[in-house]
Amino acid sequence: MEWGRAMRDLSTAIDHLSVEDPSEIPRLQLTEQLIELHWQMARLQAEIARRTSVRRPGR
Repeated sequence: MEWGRAMRDLSTAIDHLSVEDPSEIPRLQLTEQLIELHWQMARLQAEIARRTSVRRPGR
């Protein structure tokens, strides 16, 4: 995944969650949003690890 795109996706997801009142979001939708945010953060962490040689490529 492209670094800039990953940062934009994560920023967008955080922005969406920050402007919404969680009490007004159906539980299923909130759960889906939180899971998607989690996966975006995980992908970003993996990209950071690859770029900083914390983890060898291919592992």
